[in-house]
Amino acid sequence: MRISVVHYRRSISLAIASLFLAALAAAAQELPSAKPESVGLSSERLERIAAKVQQDINQQRIAGAVTLVARHGKVVWFKSQGALDHEANKPMRNDAIFRICSMTKPITSLAVMMLYEEGRFMLDDPISQYLPEFKNPKVLVKPPNGGEPYTIPAAREITIRDLLTHTSGLTYNWNEVLGERYKAANVTHGLLPYDGTIEDNVKRLATVPLLFSPGTRWEYSLGVDVLGRLVEVVSGMPLDQFFRTRIFEPLGMKDTYFFLPDNKLDRLAAVYTYDSDKGLQRFPDSPISEGPFSYSADYPYRGPKKLFAGGAGLNSTAADYYRFCQLMLYGGKLGDVRLLSRKSVELMTHDQLGRISDEQSFGLGFGLDGVKTPLHELGSAGSFNWGGFFYTAFSVDPREDMIVIFMGQLHPTGGLELDRQVHQLAYQSIVD
Repeated sequence: MRISVVHYRRSISLAIASLFLAALAAAAQELPSAKPESVGLSSERLERIAAKVQQDINQQRIAGAVTLVARHGKVVWFKSQGALDHEANKPMRNDAIFRICSMTKPITSLAVMMLYEEGRFMLDDPISQYLPEFKNPKVLVKPPNGGEPYTIPAAREITIRDLLTHTSGLTYNWNEVLGERYKAANVTHGLLPYDGTIEDNVKRLATVPLLFSPGTRWEYSLGVDVLGRLVEVVSGMPLDQFFRTRIFEPLGMKDTYFFLPDNKLDRLAAVYTYDSDKGLQRFPDSPISEGPFSYSADYPYRGPKKLFAGGAGLNSTAADYYRFCQLMLYGGKLGDVRLLSRKSVELMTHDQLGRISDEQSFGLGFGLDGVKTPLHELGSAGSFNWGGFFYTAFSVDPREDMIVIFMGQLHPTGGLELDRQVHQLAYQSIVD
């Protein structure tokens, strides 16, 4: 059958148009970049980041890393070094996917604040208003004479603000007082395959006593996992669906998941351990246990894949996480997409602890620098940040209009300070 010339030309035109649209879509995913000098940074000084990362790779302290520095909305340093998978002879790549662990927490906090802006709740509402299993919490008391521990009623209920600021009385599985009780109750943290949902895990967590009465201390905790469940209940969506439709797709975060699709597994960086006796070793096939706390590296692709751990479960790339950081740096707006009001971002990056701690500064989902104590390293007062269990870190600096991201996959680290040194070396490159 002959195809008319007109039909042929129309088909070619449609094909060209499709390719053009695909190119535009791909370009939209590219990060805006510039020469360092155009935003007040020194190219020569930024190279010190590469030298330091390479030094630690050569000394077999880490297998590989991706580092990113941006200023004034432009990425001026984006470099992959070392190995994605040393044993498979796969080099690190800029689009490598990392287990970001606790860098999930700021994203869950964003989701909470989006719902807060919709008038779904107030921050000082008791969480039991939405998750009734937390009604009438108890606090564990350990007698000083070594007697049998007992519980007493908490002074008040846990609020949403307590969960955002880690002042809820919840803790983590490594805690020497409650860790064994968490283990006995089958409470998990997101760093292991788990046969249950976030609803199952949070309900089990609610059966264990608190470490202290809410609002009296700061203790890093599973509270953000509870907030992930709050997002599900209030929004009527599973947490992964809320993240995908309300955050990741609008921001162009195309490589961020709780559980990776099969076609992206080859980009997942291998995890390594380090200790002074054995040196750098690939993470074992079986979980590592430290007292009541056990963790593995296979949870992004093995197991039932039902737990959307709001405090630790995400995997992402440096480029994707940069988009999230940009959103927060620019007051809840990225390009034409607005997810939060500027006022909500100001609240999230304002110290919420007050007199609870004389030294610790923490907002709603972020650590804060130079608020209650002097800066200890290069940086700016008021910058906000956090890190992840498997050696990832980020900082956002509104004063310098600057973002620094470090992505590695290492735990235990053997005291390696490369993440902090990358931050320091990014700041020493400022020359304006």
